[in-house]
Amino acid sequence: MDKKVAIVGIGTTGFRATTPDVSYRELTYEAATKAYLDAGIEPQEVGAFVATSEDFLEGYSISDEYSPDQLGAVLKSIHTVPGDFIQGLGNGVMLIMSGYADIVVVQGMSKASNMVTKGDLLTFAADPFAWRPLQESPHAIAAMEMNRFLYESGNTIEQCAQVVVKNRRNALLNPRAALGAALELEDVLNADPVAEPLCRLDIAQHADGAVVCVLASQEKVGSLKGNPIWVRDVSWATETNALDSRTWGEAVYMQLAAEKAYRMAGIRTPAKEIDFAELNDEYSYKELQHIEALGLCAWGESGKLSEIGWSERTGEFPVNTAGGCLGCGHLFELDGGQKVLDAVLQLRGQAGELQLKTANTAVAAGWRGVPTTTGAVVVLGN
Repeated sequence: MDKKVAIVGIGTTGFRATTPDVSYRELTYEAATKAYLDAGIEPQEVGAFVATSEDFLEGYSISDEYSPDQLGAVLKSIHTVPGDFIQGLGNGVMLIMSGYADIVVVQGMSKASNMVTKGDLLTFAADPFAWRPLQESPHAIAAMEMNRFLYESGNTIEQCAQVVVKNRRNALLNPRAALGAALELEDVLNADPVAEPLCRLDIAQHADGAVVCVLASQEKVGSLKGNPIWVRDVSWATETNALDSRTWGEAVYMQLAAEKAYRMAGIRTPAKEIDFAELNDEYSYKELQHIEALGLCAWGESGKLSEIGWSERTGEFPVNTAGGCLGCGHLFELDGGQKVLDAVLQLRGQAGELQLKTANTAVAAGWRGVPTTTGAVVVLGN
């Protein structure tokens, strides 16, 4: 990018399985307060706000109308991006790149515990003519994709189970994670089946939480106290959402988004130029599929590499050091926000017990989940 944009402040409530003690507005308020303190700004200094939310998931229309109060954005420019947090981040970057504002705030939030029938909600998002009448569970659709991915790539169910063990173990050291656990491979392989070959532990459980991020232009960064992490570039892409015409074995959406982000960031060999990755693992196989789509290893090699510890925190290329979706919780449109948060903390050297020895450049990647084929990628550097 010609004009540089940095993340100068970030705040979160952390992630919990349920939050009966706070409303969705209070979740956002707490995260926003922390982000503003981190950046050393007041809300009135912000030129524009981006609320990352989906009316369909929030349960009411024009959901950004419920964001200004807790963000300090009353009578300010604010709009909704119905997509992953990283897509909202990209919109914030464009607002600064275009000269519209010098400081932009991006918000994301999950109150999954408020949703009584999550499965029915996601099923309703499927094609209304071809697939919705069949009332297939989102997990059943994911299981079909998992089968195809394993068949084409040569990766195995055991290697997917290893992803669960790794990420849930990483989450034990993350004070913000909801689902840390010390699991053995057999615990995952013997868990209750959900949809062949997915079992219960292959699927990230839902969680509540919020993340607020403050972006600033290069010219503005010098006057702020925040520890800047530079957005080298951000991109997103969508393959067809039609289940009868999509590519089932590969995450084409993530590959397209990554190729564009790398090209604009000047990255030619991702596995050598990037130090670690925080990526979507809503289902265990998705971590392996997304590793390959991001060009971090050769096609069909992610499972073998994971088996020998390549993607461990102490491995050659750490992946989901803070626990990912499997360890922190599935946060709907905030999934990418959790990835950006943990990448920023690593790049700042503020990851505590999870801190990596080398953390200069990171890639964070989000996926909107079944039934979509939309992925978003951001490259960050310190």
